[in-house]
Amino acid sequence: MSRQQRLVPISLADLEHNAHITMDLNALDYYRSGANDMQTLRDNQEAFNRLRLRPRILRDVSKVNTQTKLLGSPVSSPICLSPTAMQRLAHDEGEKATARALVITVDTPFLGRRLADVRNVFKLPSHMSMANFETKDSKVTMANILDQPDKQDAAAQKLLNQGSNGAEKAAQGRNTKVVKQESSLAAYVVSQIDPTLNWKDIEWIRSITKLPIVVKGVMTAEDAKLAADAGCQGILVSNHGGRQLDGVLATIDALPEVLEAVKGRNVEVYLDGGVRKGTDVFKALALGAKAVFLGRPVLWGLAHNGEEGVSLALNLIQQEFELAMALAGCCQLSDITRDFVQHGTNAHSKL
Repeated sequence: MSRQQRLVPISLADLEHNAHITMDLNALDYYRSGANDMQTLRDNQEAFNRLRLRPRILRDVSKVNTQTKLLGSPVSSPICLSPTAMQRLAHDEGEKATARALVITVDTPFLGRRLADVRNVFKLPSHMSMANFETKDSKVTMANILDQPDKQDAAAQKLLNQGSNGAEKAAQGRNTKVVKQESSLAAYVVSQIDPTLNWKDIEWIRSITKLPIVVKGVMTAEDAKLAADAGCQGILVSNHGGRQLDGVLATIDALPEVLEAVKGRNVEVYLDGGVRKGTDVFKALALGAKAVFLGRPVLWGLAHNGEEGVSLALNLIQQEFELAMALAGCCQLSDITRDFVQHGTNAHSKL
């Protein structure tokens, strides 16, 4: 599509198109880039397209309900937000605008605004807290956050985010202006990542809190088992938007083996990467994900119109998801099962 004409957005793809027109090229390349050849970045979406739906008919779907519980807390939808850095590249209000559009999101250590500014936008429910754990001063930060008696018995999300290794981003690498302007920032970000993070850090977090722990970046059965053994209550299947190691599985393809590895254990499994449509949400839940997380689509909404753009992005995919449920014959999340999807390569034509 042309970069010259903005669309009236009726999908996340339209919001992305508009962002490509309105955003500064340097910022756009930072957001849309992936590691090396961007094979994994592309495959995250293409893998969803390889899955086909098997809808049921003659079911009462007059009332569709997407409510569920995550880590014991009720939520209105299984559509959540992944941590995304440098949101002010998309809009002047950055994380502040995103926060106003949300009830709660996952904290990221690389904010375009001071964290206090973001948290002051809204008051978290008394039983909620949030933190990200990946930078070199994380132990001090985490200990300070958890040194609050009123939080110790709360339901909260603690995210251990597998560190960045500074993998080359293809679009940025080809844009020499980006490399020149962003190199110092990129170097700083990489320098702050703690490369020594390991499963003993999970054990340390577990030793100082009763709060639920969610680990992000799990892509294999082996790590899923280690996460469960370490006492994690949640696993976020993620390849970090294809921005780290190129050539790894798409997250929707990695999901089944992770689920199988923790089957029968009290661990919730979520997914991010490649979710762009309501049918993608449906497919992920059909394969067993408890919830999905959005990254880039929220940035496209932010670039489109700040807080209202983020709200629009979430509303668009929520409406698509509810429609997909109804057309597939599901009125509540528990109706969505593995029987509703199959790989397109397994569909045999009878022509």
